[in-house]
Amino acid sequence: MIKLKSAFTASVLAAGVMLAGAVQSVSAADPTYVTIGTGGQTGVYYVVGQSICRLVNRGADDHGIKCTAPSTGGSVANLNAIREGGQDMGVAQSDMQFHAYNGTDKFEEQGANPELRAVFSVHPEPFTVVARADSGIKVFDDLKGKRVNVGNPGSGQRGTMEVLMERKGWTLDDFKLASELKSSEQSQALCDNKVDAIIFTVGHPNGSIKEATTSCDALMVPVEGAEVDTLIGENDYYAKAIIPAGMYKGTDADTATFGVGATFVSSTKADPEVIYQVVKAVFDNFDRFKRLHPAFENLDPALMIKNNLSAPLHDGAVRYYKERGWM
Repeated sequence: MIKLKSAFTASVLAAGVMLAGAVQSVSAADPTYVTIGTGGQTGVYYVVGQSICRLVNRGADDHGIKCTAPSTGGSVANLNAIREGGQDMGVAQSDMQFHAYNGTDKFEEQGANPELRAVFSVHPEPFTVVARADSGIKVFDDLKGKRVNVGNPGSGQRGTMEVLMERKGWTLDDFKLASELKSSEQSQALCDNKVDAIIFTVGHPNGSIKEATTSCDALMVPVEGAEVDTLIGENDYYAKAIIPAGMYKGTDADTATFGVGATFVSSTKADPEVIYQVVKAVFDNFDRFKRLHPAFENLDPALMIKNNLSAPLHDGAVRYYKERGWM
C-alpha cells in the first residue's frame, strides 16, 4: 500500500510538473499583437498596412507576432495615436512626420514628439485634385467659389490642402462649400453632384479616383504656380510630381502637381525586436511586397531607408539595415 501510494503521489507530482511545463510553454508562445494605423479603405495607406501585416503574419509561427491594420483617419490621426500609445506603427505623409517630430504646424499645440521614429518610406504621393468635367475647374485657382471637399480633419490630405491655402491667402470661406468627407466618401459625392472637386494626397493608381473617373465625367486638375514652387524650395519633404497621362479616364495628358512621400513610422515605445521582425518581413519578401499594389512597383530599398524621413530611424530597423549592409 505504501508503495502504491508513493507511486501514485509521484505520478501526480510528475503530471503536475508536466502540466506546469506545458502551461509555461504555451505562455512563452503567446503571440505579441501589434497594430498599424492606415487610412481610408479605398486608399493606398490601407493597402500598405494590410500588406505589411500580411507578410508579418506569414511568419507568426517563427517570431510570434500577430499584426492588424485597421482603417483610420490618416496621417495626423496615426501620428497622434502612436504618440499616445494607441498604435504601435502607422503610415503618414512625410510632411506630417516632419511636423510631428518637430512640433510644428498641426502639432504645434502638443509640441515636438522626440520619441517618434522612422522605419522606412514607401510610395510617392502627389497632391491630387479631381474635378467634375462640367464644373469649369481647369486649374487649382478655379476652386475658389466652388464646392470642394477639403478632406477630413486628421488626414494628411487636409493638412497639405491647408498649407497650400495658407500660402495663397485662402480660407474655407473662399469656397461655396467646404465639405469634410473621408477619402472613401469623396468619389460618390463627386458623381452625385454634391461637390465640384475632391482632394487627395495619395499614391497612384488609386481606387477612389478610378471610381470617380469611370462613374462620371471627371478630370485631373494641375497644381502649379509660384506658391507651389516656394513650398518645394523651402521644404525638403515636398517635390514636383507628375500623374501620368491615361492613368485615369478623362485625362489624356500628364498632370503636373507636387507631393510628399508615404512613410512608415513608429516610436521608441515599440520593442526593437518587433520592429526588426516587421522590417525583416517586408524586405526579406520584397518582390512579394511590390506585387501587392501598383504604387509599390518601382520601390527601391536604397531610397526607402533615407528619402522623406525626418525622424531618426528606429533601432530595430537600423539593426536589420546593418545586417543587410545597407548602412
